[in-house]
Amino acid sequence: MIQARNITKSFGDLQVLKGIDLYVPKGKLYSIVGPSGAGKTTLLQILGSLSKPDSGEVIINQQSVFSFNEKKMAAFRNREIGFVFQFHYLLPEFTALENVCIPAFIAKTNKKDAEKRAMELLKFLGLGDRLTHKPNELSGGERQRVAVARALVNEPAVVFADEPSGNLDTQNRQDLHDLFFSLRDRFKQSFVIVTHDENFASQSDEIIQMRDGLIES
Repeated sequence: MIQARNITKSFGDLQVLKGIDLYVPKGKLYSIVGPSGAGKTTLLQILGSLSKPDSGEVIINQQSVFSFNEKKMAAFRNREIGFVFQFHYLLPEFTALENVCIPAFIAKTNKKDAEKRAMELLKFLGLGDRLTHKPNELSGGERQRVAVARALVNEPAVVFADEPSGNLDTQNRQDLHDLFFSLRDRFKQSFVIVTHDENFASQSDEIIQMRDGLIES
């Protein structure tokens, strides 16, 4: 599903990634762990096509991502990739249902089909009674679940998440972690998640240990 070959990235004189090779099969959940400054978030942003490497290649679903022009890359990202970040980034003026529908509307899915898919996801995530609530009317855990539904609405091949439970309390953190495994099992999507949560990482299909811009194990 995902292949990264010899990924390097520098910011000025600082080399953050020093030649990363990585393979993530379909339907698996991989955790990326390591100390601060190891290059975890930089790698995740490159795998998700949000940042370009200095050298190397990223292949997702048999397509070389950085061979695309900007327009094609944006369309590919919208269709094939879902993102969940530490902060939910929901638009405050829209309801939960409307927030989830936005990527589908960008992909030119008709309104009826987009809303149907969004409602199915929100109900699956336990938010069936929160469809018309705006973000300021939702708890932190509920907002993050809406963000997960938004990431899944276009049925992406892979979901990338960067410390998605970092702002949640203990119970909501556990609920979100359980949710990722349920989604993996139900939808057979690949997940790559940067986390500092050792308990969560220990349950994943594979742990990618990074240090000083390299994969240790």
